[in-house]
Amino acid sequence: MKKKEMIVAGVMSGTSADGINVALIRMEPRMNPKGISRSSGRTPFDLLGHAEYSYSKKVRAAVLAAMNASRASVADLARLNFLLGELYSDSILATERQFRVKVNLVGCHGQTLYHQGEPVRFLGRKLTVTWQTGEGAIVAARVGAPVVSDFRPADMAAGGKGAPLVPFLDYLLFRDPHVGRIAQNIGGIANLTAIPPGAAAHDVVAFDTGPGNMVIDALADRLFHQPFDRGGRIAASGKVIDRVLTKILQRDFFRKAPPKTAGREEFGREFVREFLRLCGRRPKQDVIATATALTARSIADAVQRYTAKQGSRKSNFTEMILSGGGAKNSTLVTMLAGELTPLGLQLRFSDEFGLPSAAKEAVAFAVLAYETWHRRPSNVPSATGAKRAALLGKISYP
Repeated sequence: MKKKEMIVAGVMSGTSADGINVALIRMEPRMNPKGISRSSGRTPFDLLGHAEYSYSKKVRAAVLAAMNASRASVADLARLNFLLGELYSDSILATERQFRVKVNLVGCHGQTLYHQGEPVRFLGRKLTVTWQTGEGAIVAARVGAPVVSDFRPADMAAGGKGAPLVPFLDYLLFRDPHVGRIAQNIGGIANLTAIPPGAAAHDVVAFDTGPGNMVIDALADRLFHQPFDRGGRIAASGKVIDRVLTKILQRDFFRKAPPKTAGREEFGREFVREFLRLCGRRPKQDVIATATALTARSIADAVQRYTAKQGSRKSNFTEMILSGGGAKNSTLVTMLAGELTPLGLQLRFSDEFGLPSAAKEAVAFAVLAYETWHRRPSNVPSATGAKRAALLGKISYP
């Protein structure tokens, strides 16, 4: 291995709580002090491989029960923290064996149990808070490499919302001197990064657009006893309930200007109950179709509201680059493409840029860990609302 090159594992388990993604990258030493590649047209890392590991049904149920819970056992939360550390370790070690490499560093996002990006009064103080669980010390000890984890609090301490953090990678990969691009990830939550032509880092706008797969998955489980709508087949057999879509899109979250973040606090159990109530006695397939349309429409509305040229409905951008689990849902992709056509946006996939859509978020936290290890800030204040650049994460040593 050349001097200063590092093999970094990125580990991501998202709000869908379906499992663990691991990406292995070789980080090249071409990074300047601001974390941006000196080279043109090449990323400063090589993707060595990526893998996905599903949670068992019992683990997924425990994670979902803990998310945004109004009541929880402190003992069970402590156990879950250490259990996830073990599961993350197993996943990294399995990926090392699969691709025959040994990692020098790990970036582990952890499993979000609660995220509150807006200040709320608690015991006499207004606080923004977040909680990602999955013990980094366990991962460091089992894998035998330093672990950077708990990325979000440092941005929040600097006045930001702690999310989104992936825009650092989006800017690194997709900026172009002539082409305006929107990097759109559809995980449990959908989020975009808008990168104008020739943008500097402070020109980037990024925020959560609303539900991604989270509501679709919850409804598929509840109505069809399936963990998700594979390929969008259920949605394809239903009809969108327009009145429900119109009603939902009037909610405050969709009308609020960025920066903004979302999670199960906005689109979890309570939201799904309300969604079902609004759908009434319509066929179950129509409910899934409407939830799928909500993801597509809310993305397009966000683009139109918050990335359009001043005084115009036309977007500043010509390409949307799609990634995340939602890219596998062909019905969702078709709906989204239809919503984007009037905005003059061509839909592309991160795979076309050498980054498989399923690996993107895991790669992002590998890159963020590398920046932290080299004592460089990697939040994007224009995306999170932070008052300053921040060095993200906490380091656990083996």
